[in-house]
Amino acid sequence: MRYQTTIAQQNYIFPDLKTLMAKASPLRSGDELAGIAAQNATERVAAQMALAEVPLKKFLNEVLVDYETDEVTRLIIDEHDAQSFYPIAHFTVGDFRNWLLSAEATTEKLQALSPGLIPEMVAAVSKIMRNQDLILVASKCEIITRFRNTVGLKGRLSTRLQPNHPTDDLLGISASILDGLMYGNGDAVIGINPATDNLQNLSELLKLLDHIIQDYQIPTQSCILTHVSSGIHLANQNVPVDLMFQSIAGTELANRGFGISLAMLQEGYEAALSLKRGTIGQNVMYFETGQGSALSSNAHHGVDQQTIETRAYAVARKFNPFLVNTVVGFIGPEYLYNGKQIIRAGLEDHFCGKLMGLPMGCDICYTNHADADQDDMDTLLTLLATAGINFIMGIPGSDDVMLNYQTTSFHDALYARQLLGLQPAPEFAHWLEQQGILRQQHQQIEWAKQMPEQFSRLLQS
Repeated sequence: MRYQTTIAQQNYIFPDLKTLMAKASPLRSGDELAGIAAQNATERVAAQMALAEVPLKKFLNEVLVDYETDEVTRLIIDEHDAQSFYPIAHFTVGDFRNWLLSAEATTEKLQALSPGLIPEMVAAVSKIMRNQDLILVASKCEIITRFRNTVGLKGRLSTRLQPNHPTDDLLGISASILDGLMYGNGDAVIGINPATDNLQNLSELLKLLDHIIQDYQIPTQSCILTHVSSGIHLANQNVPVDLMFQSIAGTELANRGFGISLAMLQEGYEAALSLKRGTIGQNVMYFETGQGSALSSNAHHGVDQQTIETRAYAVARKFNPFLVNTVVGFIGPEYLYNGKQIIRAGLEDHFCGKLMGLPMGCDICYTNHADADQDDMDTLLTLLATAGINFIMGIPGSDDVMLNYQTTSFHDALYARQLLGLQPAPEFAHWLEQQGILRQQHQQIEWAKQMPEQFSRLLQS
């Protein structure tokens, strides 16, 4: 089916929904690299106008990636909840935007609607929204998950404490963990990207994290960000795996590039559940995504990178994750060229994930060869915190010396909490108070400057 609109007596024709979606996307270098971006701003506006008139039902009938050859498409279509979708089934994309921005779209209604939304619908409506629209709607979403604490409550901002080390040195990792805890970081997860991905090293890192969490009775969870196949092996050996990790993408071919399938993710999910390590909940999966991952492996099927990213959220939703993290600027300027594109992509990813019912976080980051700086990251951090993001990264000095990229620091999380009156997860906040790290007086959060004596044992041991 063709889609068309007219601007200033010029008729714009888009041969199919895939082309229309790509042309309607806000400018980004990845779509230009793929040769699918709008030729100019006028064509982009024309595509957005035409997209606003498309009925939401159309996305159930005109798939962007072939149903027969792509298991992600089959997942999206086969598990669509028609009953949840019914209240908005008569909407166009433009109608959907207007409803989302209205007072009628309450937190409760958005929660009830999410199973009825497929990624392409959500991606489409994001393309005709301004940044402030994305922020406002996302702020109305509340996605709560539980393992050893509760993440995602309104008025809360959690962090992943990321104590990476270029040689996986246990003392260096412990020092970073201590530093992060002193700034109130780590309630979402203490998560390490391992430098050495052999099973013995992974086991030692998991045992270190488990020792720290158990010895100091910290109401949080750990994760080593290794391939799900390694996580399954470790879980089967009864190594203390809290959260099962995997990077995911929005097409079967891209996931195959990661060495995974939906069946393997299901196996990882069941392996983590079998350990029963959660104390107040059993959300056991941690997924990471990023715009451009499918294009980088030539697995995007001609679909724009933002829509492919949103399709990855359907994969995540299948497994009831504890955390989903868009690593927004990590892949590089080939896909998100500068600070403006990174900011927009971060707001899109958070909005789309939250609307689909996911506990979204963001690694607010950039690589050193991107046209971006820490001021851009401050802007995105402030906007996402305002939009109600579930969690962000906390890294010593905002400089990851192992992965070699720039992100948010322990102090950045402290800034956002103080600015907006946000607190850590409730169980973690209580623990911080007990340790003398956080004090709450007249609802003002104060952070102690001294190191509690009991933590000196962490480094000594």
